[in-house]
Amino acid sequence: MKRIVMGMVALAALGLMGGVGAPAQAAEIKGEAKALNHISAEECKSCHKDIYEQWKGSMHANSTALNDPIHNAFYRQTVGDPLKEGELAGAKKNEDGTVTGGSYPSCLNCHAPNAAIDGKTKLDTMASYAEGVSCVVCHSLKSYKGINKPEGGLQLGIKAYEFSGDTLQGPGLPAAAAGKDAIEGLDGISNPHLEPVKGTYLPLDAKAVQFRTNDACMGCHDKRNNGHGVPLCSTGDEVTSKVQCQSCHMSVTNGKSDHTMGGGHNMGMLRRSMVLSVDAVPAGDTITTTVNMQNLQPHSMPTGAPFRNIFLKVSALDKDGKVVWESAKGHPMEDDPDAYLRLVLLDGDGKPTSPPMAKSRGADTRLQPFEKRALVYSIPAPGVASIKAELFYNLLWPNLQAAMKEKMPEKLHGPLLSPQSFMQAETKL
Repeated sequence: MKRIVMGMVALAALGLMGGVGAPAQAAEIKGEAKALNHISAEECKSCHKDIYEQWKGSMHANSTALNDPIHNAFYRQTVGDPLKEGELAGAKKNEDGTVTGGSYPSCLNCHAPNAAIDGKTKLDTMASYAEGVSCVVCHSLKSYKGINKPEGGLQLGIKAYEFSGDTLQGPGLPAAAAGKDAIEGLDGISNPHLEPVKGTYLPLDAKAVQFRTNDACMGCHDKRNNGHGVPLCSTGDEVTSKVQCQSCHMSVTNGKSDHTMGGGHNMGMLRRSMVLSVDAVPAGDTITTTVNMQNLQPHSMPTGAPFRNIFLKVSALDKDGKVVWESAKGHPMEDDPDAYLRLVLLDGDGKPTSPPMAKSRGADTRLQPFEKRALVYSIPAPGVASIKAELFYNLLWPNLQAAMKEKMPEKLHGPLLSPQSFMQAETKL
């Protein structure tokens, strides 16, 4: 019997038989029996080269503590060594060297799902463990159970899904091809059944996760609580519309979905996320300047990890482009706090703290979904020829950036530990 893989390739053609969800469910590839979650994305590359290359450079492919330096730092702080088997979150190391308490690291359910399926923590054991959110992880999802357990508590990442038995699912088939026993077309290969692609797309399996709904994302991106029950990553709670995640993060070009799945690490995605403009009205010795920001996203901006932040910098320039006035020296958290867009986490005494230690949420000055916000500045007029507004994106709070610099290789300091300018607007007087 022929089975369909990702809407295009018969499973038998790849020699992939079996399922995922438990180690006992074996697959066969190139004559070797393997659990489906042990199959590397490299096996998909030969037929889906363009998609593979996009995925390879994505944060999904680099989500583990082996490849993401920020996640690595937090993992080592809260769990242990990603190259060691049997590590437990919350375990107590006693003076005699024994370890008591602790539980399997729930972060691996999202960041290293192939390893989590097997209950393993040594992420270099096999390629599929180190590949993060790989092809087989998403394309073997069958149904979404939600992140809330019936008895209370959260079930995150792979725990929020049921997996298919022996089929890799895709977003659907062209209506004209529905009912075909199999579609043999591969990336870049002409196929009469797929040319031209017209009509609506149909799900491969009525019970399958709908790849064009948020269900495919929310297992990991809905919310994540710390040990005190404080929501940290909470994009799902923020979403206020029926806009689908994939419409931005996996936009379709020439019939193919973008598997870079860009987010806060992706400059192109950041530049499409907001609108920035500057209005300036001279009045005597001052210039009344209004900076307008608009969030185009159906979630907060920034979203995701709570230490991500955005700040605005406003500068007045003379005719030669020299700065003669600026809204803040360096980061505006002290001089211009309204220009600092972030979520504050608090400890038991109401003081700012790190995500693992947070016991409550504090001020949230991020742009809310689709929010428009204006900041007004009174700028001294002498010598001013133009006024520029610039938005910067930080993956970490400034204090975390300083702390991380000691833990990360210097070559990573730029993109990870420095503000990244992603949007500018300027008006001339």
